Amino acid sequence: MMRSLYSGVSGLQNHQIYMDVIGNNISNVNTVGFKKGRVIFQDIISQSIGGAARPTEEVGGINPKQVGLGMMVATIDTIHTQGSLQHTGVTSDIAIQGNGFYVLRRGERELYTRAGAFGLDANGYLVNPANGLRLQGWLPEDLGGGLLGAIRTAADVTDLIIPIGSKDPARQTTLVELASNLDKRTPVIPPGAAPALISEGTWILDKNIYDPFGNTHILRMNFTRTPGINNSWDVIVQIDPDRPADADVPPNVTLGFDPATAAGNIDGEGEFTITFDNLGAIANVLDAQGNLVEEGRIQIPITFDIENDATGATITQAFLIDIGEVGSYTNSTTQFAEASTTKAFRQDGYTMGYLENYKIDQRGIITGVYSNGAERDLGQIALATFTNPGGLEKAGETEFERTINSGDALIGPSDTAGRGKIISGTLEMSNVDLAEQFTDMIVTQRGFQSNSKTIQTSDQMLQELLTLKR
Repeated sequence: MMRSLYSGVSGLQNHQIYMDVIGNNISNVNTVGFKKGRVIFQDIISQSIGGAARPTEEVGGINPKQVGLGMMVATIDTIHTQGSLQHTGVTSDIAIQGNGFYVLRRGERELYTRAGAFGLDANGYLVNPANGLRLQGWLPEDLGGGLLGAIRTAADVTDLIIPIGSKDPARQTTLVELASNLDKRTPVIPPGAAPALISEGTWILDKNIYDPFGNTHILRMNFTRTPGINNSWDVIVQIDPDRPADADVPPNVTLGFDPATAAGNIDGEGEFTITFDNLGAIANVLDAQGNLVEEGRIQIPITFDIENDATGATITQAFLIDIGEVGSYTNSTTQFAEASTTKAFRQDGYTMGYLENYKIDQRGIITGVYSNGAERDLGQIALATFTNPGGLEKAGETEFERTINSGDALIGPSDTAGRGKIISGTLEMSNVDLAEQFTDMIVTQRGFQSNSKTIQTSDQMLQELLTLKR
């Protein structure tokens, strides 16, 4: 009789624990990155009244007789299923779609979380603004002079910092790339034609380029049909063509396939000739020094003089003009019977700029956007996975820490080795399903009531037993 009382008590106690877990789940239904709990019950040991017996030739076997002694909580699991994603539009709000945890650090202690509501502190560190824990990842190598190198994800993680307002040093132009088309219908100019006629058949290209100090210079290229020759264009390269004649530094230009053998100044201009085949692709290029290129990608070295502002001396800057590949139509200059559209679609120089904003892609790479239009990789967010994420221990503030049963943290970049991808401007919400929790609440309530009835009924039976003597 007493066994049923104690069984009922165990049922009451453990259904109360189940109710505590349900209450915690419901209270965190709107907690960012929260993972719900689940209670699993199991029975306690059973008392044996009679043992089992094997079958004989005369009778069959006998099953054991056991009376259960109640129930207990087997596990309280943390369910790491994906929560729904909510768009916020805030760049520093990030969510993981798939497996993985963000890595946070408090001194030498590493913590892990799915809550991605991060922000910048006064020093530019990416932190959890609720407790100041810094988000971990990898920073690019510091090459000195404000230049940043590659991000090495094989290194140990460190605090991520976004230096808003920092400077990006000016970079001189080293490559100018041409593409598009020169109109084949442009009339061939007869030898000795008047300058006005030559001007009518000239296609002019202008492009801003930059010196090491961030000064802007104008690259001008004049494409004119070679007098008396089909499928051939003479190209004159000029730097700062509108500079006054008495400027401090004349726009001296040198052109050639090999800068070491290039000729001297050519009256402030460099000159070469492009010849096309009958199908509109580049056939060859001839420079003013008689160098002929008939295969491969053609990149013509250009040098020009600029003034060194620090010493007043004149220094020389060199860059390449990429006009395309012989026989190719992709990213190359062509000649078809369509309007001339040849332009410099890309150059790699820029002025000095300030970091104004940043963005985060699906690989967790933080890209800085500077006022000069340049973009730089400022860092990469690290994600951690575990062999048994259910073995992690909740540390409060929607954070977890490793245990001996979770396994060590396997830290690496997102979207690799089973890690999920990072979505910026989005938060992962709680994975609590209210319909499921309310259903569990009803079941728990009924279980609690049933166990209380077991105790009441056992008590009544004891009362009846005590009255037998009367």
